[in-house]
Amino acid sequence: MRAELTFKTVARESNRFLLCRVVAKATRKLHRPNTRVQETMNDALERIGGSSQPVAAVVPEPASVQQRRAA
Repeated sequence: MRAELTFKTVARESNRFLLCRVVAKATRKLHRPNTRVQETMNDALERIGGSSQPVAAVVPEPASVQQRRAA
C-alpha cells in the first residue's frame, strides 16, 4: 500500500530528497497522540500525491502555534 502511495508522490515530485523532507515534516505536523505513525505517514503521502498544489505548499500549518518571545 505505501509503495503505491510513494510512486504516486514521486510522479508529482522528481526530487526524492525534497519529497522525503516534505513527507517527514507533514508527518510530524499531522501526527496525533494514540495513533500509529505509519497511518499518519500514509495520510501525508495521500495528501501530497492527491493534491494539485506544489509539493512544498501541501504541508499544513499546525493548529496551535504559540509565539515565543525573548525574555
